[in-house]
Amino acid sequence: MRFLADMPISPKTVEFLNNLGHEAVRLTDIDMMHAEDEDIIEYARTEKYVILTMDLDFGELLAIKRLSEPSVIIFRLENPTVVRINNILNDNLKQIEQDLMNGSIVIIEKSRLRIRELPIKS
Repeated sequence: MRFLADMPISPKTVEFLNNLGHEAVRLTDIDMMHAEDEDIIEYARTEKYVILTMDLDFGELLAIKRLSEPSVIIFRLENPTVVRINNILNDNLKQIEQDLMNGSIVIIEKSRLRIRELPIKS
């Protein structure tokens, strides 16, 4: 899979995903560190990336615009350490891969994982 990591996501997580055989880049790698969320969404859509973020705005924008892509993984954790995020991804990517390929928002919280199919229906 292809992942686009938002600014709060560590370069170590990007490296971890690349070592697992995925293609992962950070916004800094593509000179988009100051881009608006709408521009990041459009880039991810065009280039077929799944966005990794801690920012709820991405989910809200996808819902408001009723977009069916890109997929987004939102981490809502109290202590989002690199090790914790990498372990969560390692433990769950296979389980959510098809959802991400079909277009989904995946919200990862302390003790649960929620999946919302895109586009979000009101």
